[in-house]
Amino acid sequence: MNSEPEHRGTLALAANAAWNIVNFRSGLIQGLQRAGWQVIALAPRDEYAGRLEAMGCRFIDTPMQAAGTNPAHDLRLWRRYRALLRELRPDVFMGYTIKPNIFGSLAAHQLGIPVVNNITGLGSAFIGSHWLAWVARWLYRRALRRSYRVVFENADDQAYFVSAGLVRREQTRRMPSCGIDLQAFALAPLPPLGPGEAMRFLMVGRLLRDKGVVELVEAMRLLHQRGVAAECSLLGFLDVANPSAISRGQIDAWQAEGLVQYLGSSTDVRPSIAQAHCVVLPSYREGVPRALLEAASMGRPLLATDVVGCRDAVEDGLNGLLVPVRDPKGLADKMAQMAALGHPRLQSMGRHGRAMVEARFDERGVIEQYASLLAPLQAPRS
Repeated sequence: MNSEPEHRGTLALAANAAWNIVNFRSGLIQGLQRAGWQVIALAPRDEYAGRLEAMGCRFIDTPMQAAGTNPAHDLRLWRRYRALLRELRPDVFMGYTIKPNIFGSLAAHQLGIPVVNNITGLGSAFIGSHWLAWVARWLYRRALRRSYRVVFENADDQAYFVSAGLVRREQTRRMPSCGIDLQAFALAPLPPLGPGEAMRFLMVGRLLRDKGVVELVEAMRLLHQRGVAAECSLLGFLDVANPSAISRGQIDAWQAEGLVQYLGSSTDVRPSIAQAHCVVLPSYREGVPRALLEAASMGRPLLATDVVGCRDAVEDGLNGLLVPVRDPKGLADKMAQMAALGHPRLQSMGRHGRAMVEARFDERGVIEQYASLLAPLQAPRS
């Protein structure tokens, strides 16, 4: 008896990095495969490409300058997508991140291929008032107007795109990120925290200024000056191609000052989360931050800025605390408040966070929603 799933459609899934697809979409891909989709991954080749192939995906190297603004490079990317999609003729093109969403969608529309876009957050280059933001909005309007569906992670981004005329309301759907694997990110005991012991904070994510790294370091400096027992670790890769990136030299200087410990990057964040008392993300804006959901699923209290996206993961006073954005003193105040709560209260916050993820962000439910959304584009069963 053949246990292989019956393929009834081909889906080309594009993002700006193979690591992005592996880290954030693995569960979704496996769920769609079970639902009958053959998945082709289009992304620049990196060390994660082999993991996509091991999952049963066909991987096609699709080079791009993810953070570049050179029109000639973007024109080449559009032509590359057009050539690939003309050859592959998938039943659906699914885009993640800004350049695949724009240039991949434009190519797919030209070839009559249905498009599903996923808006997982708005970068600073998009939401500002400078010329680059204007160009991004103009390109998005052209790229999304014929899409089958445009999926948003939070209501704020959905409302913004509709009010700005970038999409029609009837095109849009809300889904709570790609969901969390509740078994993989199981509830973990909170480490002991006795009198006088240092509260261990952890930030997980790309080390960018837009993620609030500078404010976090300044908050740690203030805590040390106040004599608050606290430690802070940073886990994430140095995204050197991003104009908002923190340099390795700056990280080294902060470490030498005793403000933070840099843990490098990792394919498995769970051991670091398990060792932390609280996970912090002082970002300027998010979709719905997966790092916070993973930490909440493992029973860790959260500390995040009161901004779009983070508010979807933090119920203030219940599973964590919300803090002012771009405010090191306000962040330090909330970190000190968290450190003073005591072990029982932190455990209670962690349990509330786990219950929230189970109720709203279970990966199984998200996969079912995507499978339902895509089902009309599949070939009928014979």
